[in-house]
Amino acid sequence: MGEKTGYLVLSTGDILEGKWLGKIHASEGELVFNTSMTGYQEVMTDPSYAGQIVGMTYPLIGNYGFSEIDYESLNPALAGLIISHPCRTPEHYQSTLSLEDMINKYEIPCLFEIDTRKLTRIIRDHGEVYGRITSVMQDAPQQLKVDSEIVKRVSIQTTTQYKINSETHPHVVIYDFGCKHSIVRTLAELDCNVTVVPFDANPEAVKALHPDAIVLSNGPGDPEDLRYMTSNIREISESYPTLGICLGHQLVALAYGGKTKRLPYGHRGSNHPVKDLRTGKVVITSQNHGYAVDLDSNIMDDFQVSYMNVNDQTVEGLVHSHKPIMTVQFHPEAHPGPSDTQSIFQDFVSQIPVKGVKQYA
Repeated sequence: MGEKTGYLVLSTGDILEGKWLGKIHASEGELVFNTSMTGYQEVMTDPSYAGQIVGMTYPLIGNYGFSEIDYESLNPALAGLIISHPCRTPEHYQSTLSLEDMINKYEIPCLFEIDTRKLTRIIRDHGEVYGRITSVMQDAPQQLKVDSEIVKRVSIQTTTQYKINSETHPHVVIYDFGCKHSIVRTLAELDCNVTVVPFDANPEAVKALHPDAIVLSNGPGDPEDLRYMTSNIREISESYPTLGICLGHQLVALAYGGKTKRLPYGHRGSNHPVKDLRTGKVVITSQNHGYAVDLDSNIMDDFQVSYMNVNDQTVEGLVHSHKPIMTVQFHPEAHPGPSDTQSIFQDFVSQIPVKGVKQYA
């Protein structure tokens, strides 16, 4: 088919040869891998992957195409996609684009016929790996650290209101650190009015919106780079029932005196087992993060661990000892799946005070 040779040049010195899918666009970023067998559209459009080159471990990508209902953002923010084999003839009744159509439409740098097993082993062995997608074998990556201002790139710029229900329904304000569309959709399906504000919104401006509850969204980057936001997060979480998701979970921990740490190679996929410490039940979760809350920090003075990762015993959820603040490291909105923990949104909405009733001191 006349494919042109491309290279993934890594900061480790490794060079992986493949073929360009779609137009040639050189790019560089942090290398991560995702173990999901499905949900590639959600992965490619999740703002949490901003600045990252994503390697998919499942060998066939694109077999059911791309639909209009599974986007997690308006424009993909990932730095590139690395796959083994692309499906060029997708089969699904909702499909409107093929993988190559998607790659070309959004100018996503993509290489295929890459040894993704080898790439995954390199990331697992070295941990923090950066790379460049290029046509020149000697073209080494220049970016060798996480962009400290990556959240600013993916956050909404102006406050956006979603008038979905009547004023008698709860009003949830989402701080957008890279919020997935499915979080907004899930809250709307639970009869909430939803307003999305920029990641650095002032607490007083948020209070002027008269929210009944707050959601701190997922997002990309190192949570320590947003430490300057923690006083705002603490103030707003002490004023309203709050749910932190992924990066939002980590920022709540920082706001209450905790610490975060970089994981060896992160959790990215839709098959991560997590134990609910309150019930003993194990659930399968969708995850996308490279950092975790450090259990050995002052956060435990105010919070209890609610969920724990079965594989490596990292913190997967927190609940405040006496305030309606709950956080989860995984994605309860269940896109791309599974839906084991979708009830977390229901539990959160159910604890929002009835209109006109004082919340808490």
